[in-house]
Amino acid sequence: MKLLTINTAKGGEPGVVIGDNQVLNLATAPESVMSGWRPASVREILERGDDGLESLRRIAGSAEAEMEACAGAVTAFAETSFAPPITNPWLVFSVGMNYGRHLAEMGDTPRPAHPAGFIKTRDSLLGSGKAITVPPQCPDMIDYEGEFCFVFGRECHNVSEADAMDYVVGYTIANDVSARDWIPDIKAGEPPFGPIHGWERNVMGKNLPGFTPCGPVMVTKDEIADPHDLHLQTRLNGEIMQDTRTDDLIFKLPEIISYYSKWYRFRPGDFVTTGSPAGVGIGRNPPVFMKAGDTVEVELEGVGTLTNTLARYK
Repeated sequence: MKLLTINTAKGGEPGVVIGDNQVLNLATAPESVMSGWRPASVREILERGDDGLESLRRIAGSAEAEMEACAGAVTAFAETSFAPPITNPWLVFSVGMNYGRHLAEMGDTPRPAHPAGFIKTRDSLLGSGKAITVPPQCPDMIDYEGEFCFVFGRECHNVSEADAMDYVVGYTIANDVSARDWIPDIKAGEPPFGPIHGWERNVMGKNLPGFTPCGPVMVTKDEIADPHDLHLQTRLNGEIMQDTRTDDLIFKLPEIISYYSKWYRFRPGDFVTTGSPAGVGIGRNPPVFMKAGDTVEVELEGVGTLTNTLARYK
């Protein structure tokens, strides 16, 4: 199944893709198909675990059988206004330096001994089709990072690699948009505080409002045979910038989950971006950065395409 959050005048409302690429709004669907349960959000569906997903499958099946009755709650996928698939996660976590060829393009950066990551804010989330605002404080080095993401479906803390995938409910796409203005600070800062402050500013440059576009949907894991063998491509104004498969991941999903769950408690709806593949703008010669008016697309096999434009700050 494909779950999503629809951007409406009332706010984000949960939806599911049905039939011939149509979207059923669960907030406005008729009672006849809702089986006595009307979830308020995608996170609420995930918090119910397998029962929630099974209920949603029954709702989707009923809607497909009663399309005429559901007409007022159904829109074409292409005409849907998207919010982030999960608008209210407890935790958004990003893994960095996790594609082999990306390390090579960044000056042959050594392979890390363990996953390296950071937390992103909920305010940085943005739906597909929405504009990324170029911030006035750092407008000149805005970079793209198309990333494969996994979503938790169960509370997860201190789990083994062997059990880790049992906690994954599905997959989505993100663009870890990055203001690279701080890179010189990281390289030039004098110890002990220079590199620390440089890295802090680097993370801040990934947490500006709207700097984590994601979606347009979350696909349940039963639809993806092997998450470590998916085609991922990022395009800037139609030109291919990143083109890889997820088999280039250094740390696979079970390693990431087991490692970080030793410290963090993940909850249903939380998601992790697994790192940027090769082809980022900062790694090119000359560098390529995004600017107002550009369109950036991130396409992930089996999931879909995340599309955003860039707009000037008003």
